Amino acid sequence: MYLKRKIDDYLSEWAADSNKKPLIVRGARQTGKTESILHFAYKNYESVIEINFVKDQKYKKITVDGYDAADIIKNISRIDPSKKFIPQKTLIFFDEITEFPDIATALKFFKIDGRFDVICSGSMLGVNYKKIEHNSVGYKTDYTMYSMDFEEFLWAKGYDSSVVDDMLDHMKTFTPFNELEMDLYHSMFLDYCVLGGMPAVIRDYIEKGTFEGSLDTQRQLIADYKEDIRKYAEGVDQTRIVNVFNRIAPQLAKENKKFQISKVASGARFHDYRGCVEWLSDAGIANICYCLEFPELPLNGNYDLDKFKLYFADTGLLVSLLDEEAGEDLRANRNLGVYKGALYENVVAEALVKSGYSLFYYKRDDSTLEEDFFIRSKDSLIPVEVKSRSGRSKSLRTLIESDKYSDIQYGFKLTFNNVGYSDQIYTFPYFCTFLLKRFMKTFEPIE
Repeated sequence: MYLKRKIDDYLSEWAADSNKKPLIVRGARQTGKTESILHFAYKNYESVIEINFVKDQKYKKITVDGYDAADIIKNISRIDPSKKFIPQKTLIFFDEITEFPDIATALKFFKIDGRFDVICSGSMLGVNYKKIEHNSVGYKTDYTMYSMDFEEFLWAKGYDSSVVDDMLDHMKTFTPFNELEMDLYHSMFLDYCVLGGMPAVIRDYIEKGTFEGSLDTQRQLIADYKEDIRKYAEGVDQTRIVNVFNRIAPQLAKENKKFQISKVASGARFHDYRGCVEWLSDAGIANICYCLEFPELPLNGNYDLDKFKLYFADTGLLVSLLDEEAGEDLRANRNLGVYKGALYENVVAEALVKSGYSLFYYKRDDSTLEEDFFIRSKDSLIPVEVKSRSGRSKSLRTLIESDKYSDIQYGFKLTFNNVGYSDQIYTFPYFCTFLLKRFMKTFEPIE
């Protein structure tokens, strides 16, 4: 059962470009990179040459005569003469290139040669991407693949693009969803929150119609991530990275979600752990949300590197790390308990990153003023508040109404509630978060 992904259309557009460069598909473990690339390859090429540098270590010697495309093709053919290289009809797929980053040097020569299309992929690329980038600068295209977002989840459930178009139309016209739509979309969104977006988990859920086995798959993925840390991180950093990873969920469950290095280990100092946080981000395991120095434009350079929140790149990983009783209660009774705020903040952070946004929050040191996220339009800074329960949005209203924050004219609130508008605050249900970027393309604030 193949699950439709957003990369499908991207790959088709890439293949149709007569001046295409070799493509590198980045992304965390188990996000579906290899499956999607091979699905595309066998539908569009007469010959597919798959080289996996983990499964087939012998292929690490294919550059022994240099990086020229003809020499590499000759050496691949020597190892396996059954592989057919048909000019203009062949895709060469180098998988798990983290194990052999030197192959990136050859991308320049494959581009110059021009006879064959080339795609590279691999988990953990971010942790040693500087070498790959240096070896192939100017001769490759990058694409980052994430776990499935809510739109892809809807596709897996059998819904077509018309459903998403209708959701976006509700947002654009500020038309509330009817009771049936709210119940249905909210229920599916809660399922998505529990499952996360890893294709293996979603596929089991679709085929079985239950959560059976999802927790085991998620926990195996956690074990695989920790194994990657032991494999790719160096020295004492291995233990420190694992310690940071283990503290993300407990710190998200607290009222103050700022990540505190002092809580990671006894005597932990910030400068010893700074690289560990960035390692988890580079590996595609965690998303960093930096604290703005002041809520104003521009965003780049206007944040404190030492103050941040850490979110899981896939909310299903957060759910799998909840204590046993909380996890069972969530699956069986939809009771989010003390993790309600953490769950919804994490899934919103995840949706924003998958839409192409960077993550920023704000906490004023001398008051209770705090805002969860910020995005921007061409000339406005837009606070985004995540409300896990009903109540007033005091900080959001202060940011909009105070003369101190001249770049802020309106804000968004994401809640359980329906679409609405009041006093420059636009309210949308959580399940609409993945559409915010598309909504912003044509949005004109109400005067």
